[in-house]
Amino acid sequence: MARINDNFLKLKAGYLFPEIGRRVGAFTQANPDKAASLIKCGIGDVTEALPEAVREAMHKAVDELGNRDTFRGYGPEQGYDFLREAIADNCYVNLNISADDIFISDGSKCDSGNILDIFGQDNKIAITDPVYPVYVDTNVMIGNTGDADENGRYEGLVYLPCTAENNFVPAIPDEKVDIIYLCYPNNPSGASATREQLAAWVNYAKANDAIILYDAAYEAFIQDPDVPRSIYEIEGAHDCALEFRSFSKNGGFTGVRCGYITIPDSVTGASASGERISIKQLWSRRTSTKFNGASYPVQRGAEAIFSEAGKKQVAELVAHYMGNAKLLREACSEIGLNVFGGENAPYVWVACPEGLTSWDMFDKMLEEANVVITPGSGFGAAGEGYFRISAFNSRENVIEVCTRLKNHL
Repeated sequence: MARINDNFLKLKAGYLFPEIGRRVGAFTQANPDKAASLIKCGIGDVTEALPEAVREAMHKAVDELGNRDTFRGYGPEQGYDFLREAIADNCYVNLNISADDIFISDGSKCDSGNILDIFGQDNKIAITDPVYPVYVDTNVMIGNTGDADENGRYEGLVYLPCTAENNFVPAIPDEKVDIIYLCYPNNPSGASATREQLAAWVNYAKANDAIILYDAAYEAFIQDPDVPRSIYEIEGAHDCALEFRSFSKNGGFTGVRCGYITIPDSVTGASASGERISIKQLWSRRTSTKFNGASYPVQRGAEAIFSEAGKKQVAELVAHYMGNAKLLREACSEIGLNVFGGENAPYVWVACPEGLTSWDMFDKMLEEANVVITPGSGFGAAGEGYFRISAFNSRENVIEVCTRLKNHL
């Protein structure tokens, strides 16, 4: 008899975003007359076209593959040097990160789940709450947790509450943990962490021989020059942190798929015998075994983001989405809701009106305003009582959403 991985049976009924899709599908099927006017601000998918510089680079790369003299087959699993070097030269200036520290992938969501392959199952894992669901669910799948309680919290994980009182940046835990997930600018709350707050986490990690898994997928949306864009701006982080980044949101690559993980040589973990092992070495071995690399045209498109034309076009995309976030923040504030985020991230995090749960708010917005939002409880127990609005949309749609918010709340 073929045995399944029973850990999958611990997962709650459905991953958040497919559940949103299911509910929206049921609504549109029951209300076909409203389907055309439905505006989706739930899943954080981009809406604007790929930058011209990216499209041109990808077209050129496809033409290369169509010529026997310039055709390329398998590429390096870790990524082509041209892209790794472009990232090091543009994203990590003066941060002591080399091209060899960077591994190209098909997206940071995949990396943040796959990284667990190289860690043992006896680690104590700290998760912020609310949190991007992938961090939790992949730990459940691999067997790092027990069952979930009535609030959806899994036995075996250390939950770090992120609340309005702590500006959605959690306090340092009282207990020792081994692996810490941090995401700033944050998804879902849109909060950003200060240099001092990140330094406290790095100091904790070094004191406790822990590793920080730092998700910086939204760093391009930071507007405040004092907010760190990389964990490696913090002294000591090279010894204890891995950083995930993505082209999905700033470059419009949600459907193209490309991201990367950065791992300095000095980050190590311990084997069962206590020997110190390079995390970078293990990830390289895992990548070579399980991954054949992002495609050549995609990597050429990603490289074009760092051209002069590409930088300008990406900056315009970021400005567009952050302009949307500003409008959404202002609309929610005008109707008396408590609003967070939307200043250094493309997500606006809003407290529900009194008496409404997160899913109540989801249903109200869907049925009355014909707008899809994301219920905060889908990101964890501490997200209950909030909802997230994505700024990834056209300006026309965002203006209409602002009007509907004012009319229905």
